[in-house]
Amino acid sequence: MAESNEESTVAQTAVAETDPNKLTNARVLTTLHQLFGEDAFTDVDEPYGLLTATTTRERIHEIIQTLHGEPTMQFNFLTTMCGIHYPEQEDQELGMIYHLHSLVHNVRLRLKIFFPITDPAVPTLSDIHATANWMEREAFDFFGIIFTGHPNLIRILNVEDMDYHPMRREYPLEDGTREDKTDLFFGR
Repeated sequence: MAESNEESTVAQTAVAETDPNKLTNARVLTTLHQLFGEDAFTDVDEPYGLLTATTTRERIHEIIQTLHGEPTMQFNFLTTMCGIHYPEQEDQELGMIYHLHSLVHNVRLRLKIFFPITDPAVPTLSDIHATANWMEREAFDFFGIIFTGHPNLIRILNVEDMDYHPMRREYPLEDGTREDKTDLFFGR
């Protein structure tokens, strides 16, 4: 049996009274589905009240550009952008996380994309958000993610002649050749 509009409004009001973030997140998700279609987002969740969704790298530029200029959303501030590495996820080892903030509506949104480590290319957002410039350089420096269209994609913190990316989980956590450490103090 379908709910009437009045019952739906009452249900949303009850949710808003207990957790106003849930109603806001529901409205944002509804708008995202209207703008881009329901198939554009997967793994939608609300950890700690922060609406989080996964999309594809082919759509991320279009989505963030639309959200930046869309009058009802106005996600005009890219607060954080960082790389991630999950070596156990086949064909989705690398990823990017984008935190957007609507300063007008005081709403936050987290978007994620994943892609294979063998093809680490992602479109740049530096043409939309100036803050993306250095954050993309950091993700390139530490994870080896290549941002196509970036105006100056060079290392930002590590030396230029470094031939690896230190935040990738490609190295053992401990040096097995150390002799100066006793396992007695490490619970092993």
